[in-house]
Amino acid sequence: MDKGEVSKLYIMSMNFIMPIVVISAFAIWMFYHRQKKLAFFSGISTGEQIRKTLTSQKFWLLILGFVLTIGFWYVAVYWLPFKAFHRLPGPDEVITEWLSRYPYYGISIYTKEYYVHILYSTYRATTAFVLATLLGVPFGLIMGWNRRFYEYSFPLVEMIRPIPPLAWVPLAILMLPGVEPAVIFVTFLVAFFVTALNTLLGVQSIDEAYFRAARCLGANSKEILYDVVIPGSLPYIFTGLQIAMGAAWFSLVAGEMIAAQYGLGYLIWQGYSLVKYPTIIIGMLTLGIIGYISSVAIRYVGKKLMAWREQDLSGSGATYDS
Repeated sequence: MDKGEVSKLYIMSMNFIMPIVVISAFAIWMFYHRQKKLAFFSGISTGEQIRKTLTSQKFWLLILGFVLTIGFWYVAVYWLPFKAFHRLPGPDEVITEWLSRYPYYGISIYTKEYYVHILYSTYRATTAFVLATLLGVPFGLIMGWNRRFYEYSFPLVEMIRPIPPLAWVPLAILMLPGVEPAVIFVTFLVAFFVTALNTLLGVQSIDEAYFRAARCLGANSKEILYDVVIPGSLPYIFTGLQIAMGAAWFSLVAGEMIAAQYGLGYLIWQGYSLVKYPTIIIGMLTLGIIGYISSVAIRYVGKKLMAWREQDLSGSGATYDS
């Protein structure tokens, strides 16, 4: 093997190893940050909290879940005598393609097209989610706060909500100018119903004693809304927002497969149509990672806005995540 081949092999190995090193470093940093926060609430040192986590059954069950999933994937593709599984790419093939500077199927972390698809999907999902939050939360609050509005609107919501998002695609394309608004509209619908109904549930879950106490103290309707209804329903609202974010990604991919030219849903469908099967898995894993990050971001904002709740839960020996 001459020096040119050795140099080429070295560059290829570094292109493969460096992303793994960066991802591992980020994961370790996130783990340390999480353990530091848990140590603060538990009243122990960070090192002791890390040792406690690494020796806990929950941590190793988490690791075992990932290992078993990847192991079954590998065994199903290469060892099991089922032809249907043999059509799928193995985990080694997907990872090699994903981290390759010169991907065989044209999509990896080094290609511009990969990030273009991510940006399009993120823009659509974020826009739909923001619209669903701005409209769904007030709508749910009004439904829970005003009995007459609830009786008028809830049956209509329950009739429209079960309609699958894909059934709205043709109407959305006919009604809205261009493909982009149609995909966002379909994504928005699913997130809107989840947000509105969870907000409604949050209002309905507030103990009637809080309303009576507020009235006894002379609070008017506006003060009850801002001091009782909204704070009391916040836990349900943020739970609904996390579910709505996941639902937005779910419906977005379906819309992109039918009516878009860019996006992760389009990338997955294109991978199937052009027999680029590793690209399908890359798109799916990317969706999972981005969806997880978006849920973590919503949960983080929820904790900041509900610090009073976390203090109550930590005082009783629980945590907000529980």
